[in-house]
Amino acid sequence: MSKVIVETSARHIHLCQEDLDKLFGKGHQLRKLRNLSQPSEFAAQETLIIKTPKNVLDKVRVVGPLRHQTQVEISKTDARWLGLNPPIRRSGDLDGSEKCILIGPKGQVRLTVGVIVAWRHLHLSPRFAKEHNLNEQNLVSVRVNQSARTLTFHNVYIRIGEGFAPVVHLDTDEANAAGIVGPTEGEIIV
Repeated sequence: MSKVIVETSARHIHLCQEDLDKLFGKGHQLRKLRNLSQPSEFAAQETLIIKTPKNVLDKVRVVGPLRHQTQVEISKTDARWLGLNPPIRRSGDLDGSEKCILIGPKGQVRLTVGVIVAWRHLHLSPRFAKEHNLNEQNLVSVRVNQSARTLTFHNVYIRIGEGFAPVVHLDTDEANAAGIVGPTEGEIIV
């Protein structure tokens, strides 16, 4: 049907203002390292440690801009390392999700919820969605055949936002299963 870019969304952390202040100090502002594929989103220079009773992940990238609630997105492989069993969820759906401790240079934050494995998703602008008769209630499939490990990912949910670039985000485990190295091309199958 339609071609889209497929990217790997590696482990990362979205912070709220209160937690940013606790972790990096009052008044700290995220410093942009590089822009990401979606408008206004960026990889920050800042990184944090994720700690659980079993293990730690060091130098986990913070992604801006700030959100209303802190959210940690990891893969199932990361979760096993940390001794967690986070749900596979849409971004922002944090009720009943896993907990961890975030450690920064100025302090730490104990999250009682917030750790998820992000459900694979497709970003679309309203115009692109309308042109292709898609909406946020649709689940689509995306075929990735730009590698030696051709795969079709089913149950890809749609996120529509003004200015969104048509990009699919897969977690690291999914991207590795398809042999994806860097952005690649996929095809939407409805």
